[in-house]
Amino acid sequence: MAATLIIGGTGYIGKKILEASVKAGHPTFALVRESTASDPVKGKLIEIFKNLGVNVLYGDLQDHESLIKAIKQVDVVISTVSRGQIPEQAKIIAAVKEAGNVKRFLPSEFGNDVDRSQNVVEPAKSAYADKIKIRRAIEAEGIQYTYVSCNCFAGYFLPTLAQIGAPAPPREKVTIFGDGNAGGIIKF
Repeated sequence: MAATLIIGGTGYIGKKILEASVKAGHPTFALVRESTASDPVKGKLIEIFKNLGVNVLYGDLQDHESLIKAIKQVDVVISTVSRGQIPEQAKIIAAVKEAGNVKRFLPSEFGNDVDRSQNVVEPAKSAYADKIKIRRAIEAEGIQYTYVSCNCFAGYFLPTLAQIGAPAPPREKVTIFGDGNAGGIIKF
């Protein structure tokens, strides 16, 4: 079984991937910021991970040495960092390249296939541009990779009618992105 490092394991998608890795029998490591451990909610989540057998490593994307140290212990690195940290994955790429032992890297990609998406409007357009830069950087470094494009998470966007950052469905105003005339496809 491949030893797997999850970066961003306490987040929305990361905790699900981390749990799946453990259930699949992979030796699983989670890179966690020390400040995250002191958060009341995420601190409890880290304890749950430890009880599942996850090897919790303290480090940070801003600390190159902690990234190298964590990456040298695994075969696979899965990044589940949030949208705001997508460009920061360049630091993971540099650490993977320097460590030289990783057999596969999965960047935080979970969404639409950015290389095949056309006519994208803001705010998604900027997010896609960041993901495309990361893809090209991985490829330029010759790192073995897998891109996971699983489309939109309805459970994430639907409760707020795709109003990013809203805590509940809006009652007064809904923002329609683009010119409001974009087509859509619903598959059942």
